[in-house]
Amino acid sequence: MDKRITPAKAAAMVKDGASVMVGGFLCCGTPDLVIDALAESDVKDLTLYTNDTGFVDRGVGKLVVKKKFRRIFASHIGTNKETGRQMMEGETEVNLVPQGTLAEQIRAGGFGLGGFLTPTGVGTEVEKGKQVMEINGKKYLLELPVRADFALIFADRADENGNLVFRGALRNFNPVMAAAADVTIAEVREIVPVGALDPNDVIIPGALVNYIVEAKTNG
Repeated sequence: MDKRITPAKAAAMVKDGASVMVGGFLCCGTPDLVIDALAESDVKDLTLYTNDTGFVDRGVGKLVVKKKFRRIFASHIGTNKETGRQMMEGETEVNLVPQGTLAEQIRAGGFGLGGFLTPTGVGTEVEKGKQVMEINGKKYLLELPVRADFALIFADRADENGNLVFRGALRNFNPVMAAAADVTIAEVREIVPVGALDPNDVIIPGALVNYIVEAKTNG
């Protein structure tokens, strides 16, 4: 199976109402070509899971500006004033989730776990509507797993089977998202032949990657 596709084809797979996870930390490790293609599409009413909403003119923030999202789950929106404006005006439902909790929710979704217990948020707004459990005299919140229709991630290199290698901070949310979506699309700087990657360097196995977009690809 040839996993190579163009950014335009990747964007065309995402339909109205879909849920998408987008990797990156302040645009580091975000699949920019796929994001740009989505920004030019007519897709709408998406649900987003991401660490942050980037900037007004960079990363997933471009999609926020074009009002592609009905709901957003993120840990930080401070670098994108448009996200905050839409939240305050009631135009987009924005749910702020502690960063560690969001990462673990996604990991739980990818690993088939039923949820996890965390003390983070006990006694705060985060607790509202959640089950509180007491263990050995300490209170915990039950946080449920999260999965999405699509994971849009970025890696440094891939081989033709979709095995992914990362460099430095590019990893961030990308590895856990790859396992927690029905379809994972990885944008990479370079695609190399099978056998060119050191197996010890592979972070995400190709079995978790459905499609790959080479960053130098146009269209």
